Amino acid sequence: MTGTPAKLGTRRSTMATSQSRMVADAITARTGQAIELELITSFGDVTKAHLTQLGGTGVFVNALRDELVAGTIDFAVHSLKDLPTAPADGLVLAAVPERDDPRDALCARDGLAFADLPAGARVGTGSPRRVAQLAALRPDLTYLPIRGNAETRLGKVASGELDAVVLAYAGLGRVGRMDDVTDVFEPEQMLPAPGQGALAVECSAERRDGDLAYLATVDHPATRVAVVAERTVLSELEAGCAAPVGAYAEYDAGTGSLRLRAAVVSTDGTASVRGERTADLASPGDLAAATALGRDLARRMIGEGADRIVAEAFAERDTP
Repeated sequence: MTGTPAKLGTRRSTMATSQSRMVADAITARTGQAIELELITSFGDVTKAHLTQLGGTGVFVNALRDELVAGTIDFAVHSLKDLPTAPADGLVLAAVPERDDPRDALCARDGLAFADLPAGARVGTGSPRRVAQLAALRPDLTYLPIRGNAETRLGKVASGELDAVVLAYAGLGRVGRMDDVTDVFEPEQMLPAPGQGALAVECSAERRDGDLAYLATVDHPATRVAVVAERTVLSELEAGCAAPVGAYAEYDAGTGSLRLRAAVVSTDGTASVRGERTADLASPGDLAAATALGRDLARRMIGEGADRIVAEAFAERDTP
């Protein structure tokens, strides 16, 4: 390793430090740059309120961004699904590393699959998107809001407080809890959150092409075009990460096409607007085409009432 260690800002949770270390190790392996982690506490880590009450967007990233602007850290690693779609002044996404498995996973008592959970089983999740799509599949189950890190949520199943929890498959892998997975939801069953399974490396816009140019070595163009398309859907719907919106894009290197699927589902699962579009990209880095694809699909879905479902979900969230 060479040079003065760069400071990588990360949240303190096991999952955040694990994924930040993954990125740091990848950068060091490719460039020789030494990196040390700076642990930062975000508002989302300390508040007792449910994320739906807070609007979700930004509660886990603002503290890291404040440190970036202040210059106390060189760059930060976020879970991309936690990142607001609106750009932050003076900051830029320097890299989007290759995505891990984007699917959602069930961790249930007694090794039960989702289809085998008994009617009335208590399923915990902090995501309105998950609740909405799960309710569309199994309206006979009871969905309960939960907070806490992965270990805390899994503990509620072990203690018998809940029959199951639903978490990101990639996140469970990052904290070494794959043995707790009893079922995995394919995108045909439940579309993941925009950007789920992907990480974001953020830094000062002024430094991206200067002393931090080495961050680009972990950028994965095929992942970036996919998440840009997904997050454009979210942006066009004027929805945040706490909205009941699922989106998933897949880049086919053989054909050069990008397939995008999206769904907006009411919180009780009874109403939904779903859509799918495909676009041909000039290259894996064709961000303009990916953005246009996401915008086109979102506007088609808005024409079918997707924005009304999002608005109704926010109204329910804000009702005492």
